[in-house]
Amino acid sequence: MKIVSVDQMREIERRAATVGLTVEALMENAGRAIAEEVKKNVGNVAGQRVLVLVGPGNNGGDGLVAARHLDDWGAEVNLYLCHPRDSGDKNLKLTQDRGIFTVTGEQDKNLDTLTGLLSSTDIVIDAVFGTGKSRPVEGIFKQALEKIIETKNKRPGLTIFAVDTPSGLDADTGAIDVACPVADVTITLGYPKPGLFNFPGAERIGKLIVADIGIPTALAEDIVTEAITPEWVRKVLPKRPPSANKGTFGRVLVIAGSINYIGAAYLACVAAGRVGAGLVTLATAQSLQPILAAKLTETTYLPLPEAEPGIIAAEANAVVKQGLANYDIIAMGCGLGQSPQVSQFVQSILFDLPENQIPVIVLDADALNILAKTSQWWQKLKRNAVLTPHPGEMARLARLTVEGVQRQRLQVAIKMGAEWGKTIVLKGAYTVVAAPDGRAKICPIANAGLASAGTGDVLTGAIAGLIAQGLPLFEAASCGVYLHAVAGEKVRAELGDAGMLASDLLPVLPVIIKKIKEGSSQ
Repeated sequence: MKIVSVDQMREIERRAATVGLTVEALMENAGRAIAEEVKKNVGNVAGQRVLVLVGPGNNGGDGLVAARHLDDWGAEVNLYLCHPRDSGDKNLKLTQDRGIFTVTGEQDKNLDTLTGLLSSTDIVIDAVFGTGKSRPVEGIFKQALEKIIETKNKRPGLTIFAVDTPSGLDADTGAIDVACPVADVTITLGYPKPGLFNFPGAERIGKLIVADIGIPTALAEDIVTEAITPEWVRKVLPKRPPSANKGTFGRVLVIAGSINYIGAAYLACVAAGRVGAGLVTLATAQSLQPILAAKLTETTYLPLPEAEPGIIAAEANAVVKQGLANYDIIAMGCGLGQSPQVSQFVQSILFDLPENQIPVIVLDADALNILAKTSQWWQKLKRNAVLTPHPGEMARLARLTVEGVQRQRLQVAIKMGAEWGKTIVLKGAYTVVAAPDGRAKICPIANAGLASAGTGDVLTGAIAGLIAQGLPLFEAASCGVYLHAVAGEKVRAELGDAGMLASDLLPVLPVIIKKIKEGSSQ
């Protein structure tokens, strides 16, 4: 599913006009789709009291069309025009022909009429601005929206539907105005917008519905940012031919673990196996190998020399180098630590080994932090790589603030992926995956239960396991992110989001793969 910016949506609408889909036709389609989604979500609308807050532009026009259809279906509809509509407005005239009660903000100096309407309203449709407003909300618009917020706080049973986006939410960035209401349902038109997947705006949208308004898919073919869907994942999941052997599904070398972070190595190794890798080998400090072997039954081992108990020595790079020919991919960083010896070891693996010795590497955690300390690191890291930073690690890698990263997650990931020539997995709520060629995918799932130690190690292992099976880097990263997220959703459904552990995801990963292959997302 394509994700489009405000400017891209305007261009798509312009293209639609060239194939006969006028603004009026799109507005009619949008308004009816809004009304139908309201009906689906609340059941029979007959007798329901609906207040439509109408803005000055096309978003307001969509609201007027929705009001007409809801009135036709028996709802008790009232219109509140935050700004006068043009006297020739066809959609306003059609509502007036039906006798729908209408008041303008100009007529309601103290908002007494709006207050009275809200006191008996069941459903509010916010059709004030949608994607058309990124400046501060002021005047009657602010007053009306604040009145909606006030009423919702007093009467939580009031249901708010937002048209395209809640008014006051920047559709490109997710920034919000203080007057932006919290919707119960956001009905976004045609395609979702980036700001719906970025905080703080993502907290205001409630349930997200993407409404089809009749735009031919061909008009958005050049859009390279998409939401990850189960249908897409089903198409790219590695095949499992019955004639296969473990070599068919690839060999992963996981370089991970230290005396203080033993579990990180376990999580990454099991995750790689649980998504289908044929063989997983753990390269770790030699004194940790017996500890991990007690739990990692299927994993093989490459014990590494130690600088001190549980800490990999710099000269361990020679041991790794000798064994590289046996593996398709390295996953490195989970729980390694950042001691001087480990830092030298990581840098030697990243910068000193010939490119043809290992084609791909997945970097996480301490490997990223060590990388970030290297000046112009992207010019020195020649090999193909997937980087899986959380916002703090991304900030260090890109020399930005965490706030700067979080404010424009999609844009930052795309820019840095292209500049560095690497595949970026910017972790967090609504994880972003960006390819060096400008393609990007957003995972449409946010789960507070995944904000716990070790879940990133699981993701690293999953991505490495998918690459080992032959998936291209961008596809493997996107697929791994989605499997990880949906596994989290399944665990949350069973346990709740408090107390979810990273290890809870491991046995669920193959279950999710099975369900997706069978045509179910969860």
